[in-house]
Amino acid sequence: MDGKLSWTVADAVDYKGFPAEKSKTGGWVPAALILGIEICERLSTMGIAVNLVTYLGGVMHLPSAASANIVTDFMGTCFLLCLLGGFLADSFLGRYYTILISASIQTLGTAALAVSTKLPQLRPPPCDGIKDCKEANGFQMGILYLALYLIALGTGGLKSSISGFGTDQFDETDEKEKAKMAFFFNRFFLFISTGTLMAVTVLVYIQDEVGRSWAYGICSVSMLVAISLFLSGTKRYRYKKSKGSPVVHILQVIAAAIKKRKLELPQNVGMLYEDSSEQGSRIEHTKQFQFLDKAAIVEQGDFEAHGAASALNPWKLSSVTKVEEVKMMARLLPIWATTIIFWTTYAQMITFSVQQASTMERSIGSFQIPAGSLTVFFVAAILITLGVYDRIIMPLWKKWKGKQGFTNIQRMAIGLVLSILGMAAAAIAERKRLAVAKAVGGDTATLPISVFLLIPQFFLVGAGEAFIYTGQLDFFITKAPKGMKTMSTGLFLTTLSLGFFISSFLVSVVKRVTGTDGEGWLADNINYGRLDCFYGLLTILSLINFVAFLVCVIWYVPQKRKDQQKSGIVNSNMAEEKC
Repeated sequence: MDGKLSWTVADAVDYKGFPAEKSKTGGWVPAALILGIEICERLSTMGIAVNLVTYLGGVMHLPSAASANIVTDFMGTCFLLCLLGGFLADSFLGRYYTILISASIQTLGTAALAVSTKLPQLRPPPCDGIKDCKEANGFQMGILYLALYLIALGTGGLKSSISGFGTDQFDETDEKEKAKMAFFFNRFFLFISTGTLMAVTVLVYIQDEVGRSWAYGICSVSMLVAISLFLSGTKRYRYKKSKGSPVVHILQVIAAAIKKRKLELPQNVGMLYEDSSEQGSRIEHTKQFQFLDKAAIVEQGDFEAHGAASALNPWKLSSVTKVEEVKMMARLLPIWATTIIFWTTYAQMITFSVQQASTMERSIGSFQIPAGSLTVFFVAAILITLGVYDRIIMPLWKKWKGKQGFTNIQRMAIGLVLSILGMAAAAIAERKRLAVAKAVGGDTATLPISVFLLIPQFFLVGAGEAFIYTGQLDFFITKAPKGMKTMSTGLFLTTLSLGFFISSFLVSVVKRVTGTDGEGWLADNINYGRLDCFYGLLTILSLINFVAFLVCVIWYVPQKRKDQQKSGIVNSNMAEEKC
């Protein structure tokens, strides 16, 4: 029996529902097929997002602030829907079917976007002069929104499940496979960056020089190819059995704790309830969030008779392990909250920074760089940072500290610092651009200043993303309970969502406070605005947030308790007590 268990994965099954054999399932080949879907998702989502602001302003004739908010709302919704995708994967569909259905929905969305950008009836007529421009009407914008939010729905489902399904292909109890899984996070981000690089170079060029409908059609076809490859690996994948919705689990613990809020906690934590069936996965009791411990106090009526046997009511009583799982998720929240601001600064790279680029000199000889392709420096910074970290920093850090690179919290901290420097650099660059605009006239189509002035802000924020994304992904997956990893991934991705939504909120507030009728810091024509002040505001907010992050980190890593005694437990039959 032990021999059989050694060549199967304990908590995984194959496509027929039998225990997954290590030699026939899992590993890098299935993981690569899963990551193929991720490349195409990035190609579509980022290929649309980085150049959408120029389409909204130049073709749909919308003001700059409104265009920026549409882009950030779209990106925010993409990541917010990760929570829905995670819930469906955990409760009903499983990760495999969530990926398959979501990829199909995104394909439908990119096809709809290709049609909406092709038909002249779905966009306003070209401008007659600078000021005689007719904005897109409600019907035209409605079709555009339909296509965009179909893509967002598909992206949400994919983002919530791809990283989790990828890690499912490696056995955490096998040291060799565990080592491979550690590299999976970096490879995962490398694939994301590869898809983004293709999006901001090849796809943006096709949009500007050949046609947007062709570019979005390519996205649809590439996703169909990726779906076919994904399906080809069906027999090779390892599937983890769903343990039900973690949301229900969390609500049960909270409900039981509220019901027993007036009860006194026993001095000996060994008197709290523990389920004997959880012997192999028990989590040691901790002193934080002690009000939740009341959910594990055994009280009359917690067990209900079912024939000759009795079973606990999970809405009245929870085991110590289940309570500790909820505590583990609660401990993630302060770190979660203080990493949101990074993605607000990131949002500026695909909105206002692209608008800045569209006003500057972008020619190299006879070739003109598309404004949306400036984000190639952003992606290049990510790839360079990952390469340097992988090949230089990690080996040196291992020799010096004996550890495999920076911890996930250290990586997040580095990312936040780089985003602060990036926003400061952006404010300085914008002041120089505005000085030139004032000298030659704000209505000048192309200002005599090189677009390469924007490289520092793209590079600093891009390098920051390389650190913070891998740090967050590692932190939220490894620090979450096993049964809540999909939910935890969704929680991580909501930091991106809220970062984009906060960007939209700040833009709206700043526009209302600093001026109306197309004026103020965020004027309709950015040559007459004060975008440098907006970037300065983000720099200050990011600095304050970093201080809050450090406080949360200190709180997250509590001191070890001195009384590390092994307490007894009350088992599920309420008959055994150990001291």
